[in-house]
Parts: sequence; structure tokens; C-alpha cells
Amino acid sequence: MTDLRIGIVGVGLMGADHAERVARHTVGARLVAVSDPDTARAETLASRLSSGTTSPVQVIRDPLALIADDEVDAVILASPGFAHAEQLFACLEHGKPVLCEKPLTMDAASSLQVVEAEHKAGRSLIQVGFMRRFDPEYAALKELLDSGELGRTLLLHNVHRNKSAPPAFRSEMIVRDSMVHEVDVARWLFGDEITRITVHAPKPTSLVGDGVLDPQLAVFELANGAMADVEVFVNFQVGYEVRCEAVAERGSATIGLGSGVQTRSGGQWGGAMPADYRIRFARAYDLEVQRWVDAAARGQNDGPSAWDGYAAAAVCEAGIESLTTARPVDVDLADRRKVLG
Repeated sequence: MTDLRIGIVGVGLMGADHAERVARHTVGARLVAVSDPDTARAETLASRLSSGTTSPVQVIRDPLALIADDEVDAVILASPGFAHAEQLFACLEHGKPVLCEKPLTMDAASSLQVVEAEHKAGRSLIQVGFMRRFDPEYAALKELLDSGELGRTLLLHNVHRNKSAPPAFRSEMIVRDSMVHEVDVARWLFGDEITRITVHAPKPTSLVGDGVLDPQLAVFELANGAMADVEVFVNFQVGYEVRCEAVAERGSATIGLGSGVQTRSGGQWGGAMPADYRIRFARAYDLEVQRWVDAAARGQNDGPSAWDGYAAAAVCEAGIESLTTARPVDVDLADRRKVLG
């Protein structure tokens, strides 16, 4: 089989990381093109990744032209969320498998339109970049819970802390761009939909600008009666920390703790605390992209679907409303059977 020819739209922090991954570490794939509004950044990356190869990486200014290019077999979207809808529709139009970084789109309505368009196309082409499903620790937790060894899972407790966030990272972005990972984790581990979300905002840290509600505490209620909570704190100052504890009928299981007595100070928690998500989830990203490439080469999808992206968008939209109103908000999901048949 020939290598799957990959084009990447958006080569900022995440897109450049994926470009390096495809060019250097992914079997059965070849990076052939990149696109970014910052042409100089795209050209610098393309030049570096073309060095020593016989097939240079092309820079295509227009992302829709990259998607339509006959030399591109599949696409990774690492562009800003506001651009995703148009680019996803283009991928569907041209029959290109696409790995789309979250969010699928910026709101539930347009995400549902993407789901419906993919269904009408008759082929599952969209995978959403919820990389935690590919992390070995999360995968082992999922396997344990699904085995029934601990009985029925009742609760999830989640912690999601970043060392810092950009000044422009506003309160609603904490829900839509950070908490969205726990939304997907809860749906995935429980195997059911979230029906209600309540987001609380305690007194915010003094280390962020006025009006930014950080940290936040959220409670998810699921259709099966289970519940999950999550603390999201994107200006934690110490390091990047993600933990998940599942409480079941006959025991509990926790990931992300390390080992031994833990102290958190000066970037340490027994061993080194990772500085950001690219370090903590490096293996997850590697596995995610490799499995996406393998599945795309088979004409299949082996990861979170467009529906998963839509469901997460709907929950986060309700979460932002809850954050604003300080009240629980029901999640209004479309009838999956009517949408997907």
C-alpha cells in the first residue's frame, strides 16, 4: 500500500505538533501540504520538515484549496474552531477523511448540521480529536470499568488543571475548549449521554484578568442516573495535571496520580509535573494519529465520531448557559435515531 498523503490546516501549536508527528513518527502516512494564515510560519515548518526528504511539503495558502487538492488523501484540521464548519463541509464534499481537533464546531446547531451532512454522504469520514480515549491510562480505566470487575460505575471525579492560559482565554472558553474533554470522557466511560449540566464559579483566582471565572466546578448528570464532576482550573501556576477517579459499586480506580506521597510545589509532584498537554498526552496523540491513518487507509473510522463532537458541543453550550445563569441546564440533544437512521 502507498502512504496516505496528509494535509494539515492550521500549523500553530497543535498543528505543528501534528505535522512533526505525521512527518517523523507515523507509519503509512506522508505529510504533503500545510496551510495557515501565517504564511511565513507555514513556510518555515514546511522547509524544516522537507529537509532530507525527496518529497517536499507544499504550502497551500487557501485551506479549502488544500482540502480539494488531488494530491491530498486525508486532512487534519488544527485550525481555530470558528473555521471548522466550512472546512468540514469541504472535506465531506471531496470525500476526504478528516481528523478534526475539538471543538467540532462552535455551537450545537452547526455541529448537528455536520453530523447530518456526513450521514447523507453515506460514509463516516470525521474523527474528532478527543485524544484521551487513546491515552493508555484512560484506555486501561475504560477496560477495567467495562469488565464489570468493580460493579456498576456510579461516579466520576475529574481534575483538569493547566499551568496558565493566554490572556484572551475567557470564561466560556474554559467550558468549550477545556472542560469539553471531561464531557467526552464522561460520555465515553459511562457509555451514555449527559442530560443536564450545572457549572459553578467560585471566587476566581486573583492571577487572571477581571471577569474571567477561573476555576470552575461542573456537575454532569447522565441518562443512566450516574453523575460526574470536574474541576477546571486553567491558571493553576504549578503545571499540567489531569486526574480521573471512577467510583463503582465494589471499589474505585484512579489515573493520573503518579506514585507515593505527592507534594505539589515548584513544578514537582514526586517526579516532574508535565508543563503542558503535549507532554502529558504525547503517547495518546501518537496513537490517535496512527490509528486514524490506519483506519482512513481502510476507508473506516476508529475514533470519536461527528456525533461525539456534536454531543460535546451541545453539553458545552448548555454549560455556558449554566455558567451565565447559575442554574442547572438540560441538554437538548437531537434524536440520534432520526438523525442517523
